[in-house]
Amino acid sequence: MFVLPDDLPIELTPFAFLIGSWKGSGVVSYKDSAAGAQEIEFYQDMSFAPLETGKLEYQSRVTDEAGKLISSERGYWMISRPSNESDSGPGLLPGSGESAITVREDLELWRNKNGGFDIEALIIHPNGVAELYFGQIKGARVDIATDAVLRSPNAKEYSSAQRMWGLVDGALLWAWDMAALGQPLGSHASARLERNDK
Repeated sequence: MFVLPDDLPIELTPFAFLIGSWKGSGVVSYKDSAAGAQEIEFYQDMSFAPLETGKLEYQSRVTDEAGKLISSERGYWMISRPSNESDSGPGLLPGSGESAITVREDLELWRNKNGGFDIEALIIHPNGVAELYFGQIKGARVDIATDAVLRSPNAKEYSSAQRMWGLVDGALLWAWDMAALGQPLGSHASARLERNDK
């Protein structure tokens, strides 16, 4: 049974259904101009951990059936709002004062016209790619799309993506559409994960 942390920052309550560890499997199905259509089964460990700063730390590790690492990601998700003096940065500069969102009423001020909350996500990959996503969280569903993709000159071509996560009958389902390797935006991968909290 999942229990929310007592000290969960108010601005992370919309993300509550994600918090914890998840494990499961999925399928990559993507057309590569060099190799043609590929379909690969994978296994995934994913986690979302609340930070006292009001950000959600995201980690994902994907392996093949033999346990060989295929890919990993790390990132930070947050309610989309302007920074104020309570937020740290840039660099190592500490924040000062009280958080912008300390009670439920403060959080409700950020609810969008669709009844959800606008969010931002920063996701980095060890192969020289960093993504900035914008989108929304509404109920137990997240929809985000890239606003920017930063690539090392040595990284493979990758220009945009859309991702979705949703809680369905206690399982976390996700889908990822991507434009890369000369292909337009199209289905890339999807998975079904079960809660794996110890």
